[in-house]
Amino acid sequence: MPGLDREIVEHKLPIKNGIPPVKQKLRRIKPEWSLKIKEEVQKQLDAGFLVVSRYPEWLANIVPVLKKNGKMRVCVDYRDLNRASPKDDFPLPHIDVLVDNTSTNTIFSFMDGYSGYNQIKMAIEDQEKTSFITPWGTFCYRVMPFGLRNAGATYQRAMVTLFHDMIHKEVEVYVDDMIAKSKDENDHLIHLRKLFNRLRKYKLKLNPTKCTFGVRSGKLLRFIVSEKWIEVDPDKARAIIEIPPPRTEKEVRGFLGRVNYIARFISQLTDTCAPIFKLLQKNQPVEWNEECQIAFDKIKQCLINPPILMPPIEGEPLILYLTVLEDSMGCMLGQLNKTGNQERAIYYLSKKFTDYEARYSPLEKTCCTLVWATRRLRQYMLRHTTQLISKMDPIKYLLEKSVLVGRIARWQVLLSEYDIVYVSQKAIKGSVLADHLANGPIKDEYMVKEEFPDEEILTLKDEPKKQSQNESWLMFFDGASNIMGHGIGAILISSQGKHIPVTARLDFECTNNMAEYEACILGL
Repeated sequence: MPGLDREIVEHKLPIKNGIPPVKQKLRRIKPEWSLKIKEEVQKQLDAGFLVVSRYPEWLANIVPVLKKNGKMRVCVDYRDLNRASPKDDFPLPHIDVLVDNTSTNTIFSFMDGYSGYNQIKMAIEDQEKTSFITPWGTFCYRVMPFGLRNAGATYQRAMVTLFHDMIHKEVEVYVDDMIAKSKDENDHLIHLRKLFNRLRKYKLKLNPTKCTFGVRSGKLLRFIVSEKWIEVDPDKARAIIEIPPPRTEKEVRGFLGRVNYIARFISQLTDTCAPIFKLLQKNQPVEWNEECQIAFDKIKQCLINPPILMPPIEGEPLILYLTVLEDSMGCMLGQLNKTGNQERAIYYLSKKFTDYEARYSPLEKTCCTLVWATRRLRQYMLRHTTQLISKMDPIKYLLEKSVLVGRIARWQVLLSEYDIVYVSQKAIKGSVLADHLANGPIKDEYMVKEEFPDEEILTLKDEPKKQSQNESWLMFFDGASNIMGHGIGAILISSQGKHIPVTARLDFECTNNMAEYEACILGL
C-alpha cells in the first residue's frame, strides 16, 4: 500500500474520557445505489484502503453521494466519533497570507494530492474506530479517510514536516493543495525538480488531472492569483449570484457563509447585510422582507463585477482608510504603486459594533475601529508603515490622554507595536476621502490627480443636454491648507450612483474657511 511511512506521520483517534462508543444502525438505501456502493467498496478493498471489520465498538453509516459522471462517492457519517475526539490544535495557514505570498510571483504550478488523505495511514490500534456499515457488511479504514475531525491538521503536519525548508520560499501548502511559485522560468524548473525529488523520496503522489504547471495565473482556494492581482474565482461568484433568495435559517446561514469567504472583496459588507443578519437573531422569525431582498441584490451586484485586489509592495507604506457608522465599522487597506500615481486596494473589512461598543463616543469608536483593523490586518501592518486617514485622529487622542486606564490603556498598548502615522491628504481630508474609499470599492486602478491639466481655463462650454427634472447629482466638497500648500477636492455622485473624485492644488493663498469653501463651490 503506497503512502507516507508511519515514522513520518500516522493518524490517531484519541477518545475523551467518559464517552461511550456509538453504534449506528443501517439506514435504508435505494437498491440501485446499493450496487454502486458495492462497486466502490470493492475498489477500496482492492487498493488496500479497507479491511473487513468484525465486532467493532464504533459503527457509522455511509452517506452516498452521486457524482456528475454517474459514479458513487462513499462518505462516512463520523459525527458521533468526531464529537468524542479532542481537537488537534496544529494550525492551518491563514488563507489571506498564503494567497498574498503566492501572488507576488510571476509563474506558478498548482498541484493536488492523489486521494490525498488516503496517503496517510491510520494508527493500527485506531483502525476499527473508523468502522462503517453497508448492505454488504462492515468495514474499517487502514488509511486516513475523509470526514474525520482532525484529518486536515494531520495532513498539514505531514506537509510541514516534509517541506518545512521550502514553505514560503519555493512552495506554499494548504493541506493537500500545493503551489510552486517562482520569479522566472529558470528558477521555476529548479523549484519543481526539488519538489518532485522530495515527493518521490517520500512516495507522495499527485493527481495529474488536477495539476497545472508553468502558468501565469490560476485558481487557489477559491481565488484567482497572478503576478499583479487577486480576484474572486468567477465560478464561486457565479454560484452566489445564481442562489435563489433563502427561505429558511439554514439557507440564510449557507448564503452568509459563502459571502463571508470573499468578504475581503466587498466594502461595508456588514452594513449591507444588516437586514439579513437580523433574521438570525433569537426569537426572530425568518421572514424574507423587502430590505433583505435589497441587501441580497446589492451583494449580487457587487459580485457581477467585483473589485480586483493587489498584493502589497514591500518597502512601500500602506494607507488605511477608516469609516465609522452608527452600528458598524469598516476600513479599506490600500497602497500607492511604486511611481505614486495609482492607488490599489488590498483588503476590505467591516464589522458590526457590539451593544457595548455602540455606546462609545464617536472618537472612541474610531479608536476601537483602528484597534480591530490592526488585529485583522496584522500580517500587513507589522511589515509596513501605515498612513491612517479618518475623520478623527485616534492616535493623537490616545497619546494626549494624561491618565491611561481601562480600555484606553489597552488600546495604546495594542497599537504600540505598529508604525501608524495619521496623515491628511493635501487636497482631500479624511472626512471625504475615507468615506468614499471605505464605503465604495475601487473597481479599477485610477490615477491620483493632484492638479488639473489646464488650470488656466476658467470656463468650459458644454453642448446642451436634455436632463430629467428629477435627475440630480450629489457633491461632497472639502479643502485643506498646510505648510505644504493648499488644495480642494470633491466627490460627485451621479443619479445612477457613479462616484467621480476630482482634486486640485491651488496656487494662491487661502485661510481654509467655510466662506472660501462656499465661494469655491459657486465658482465650480
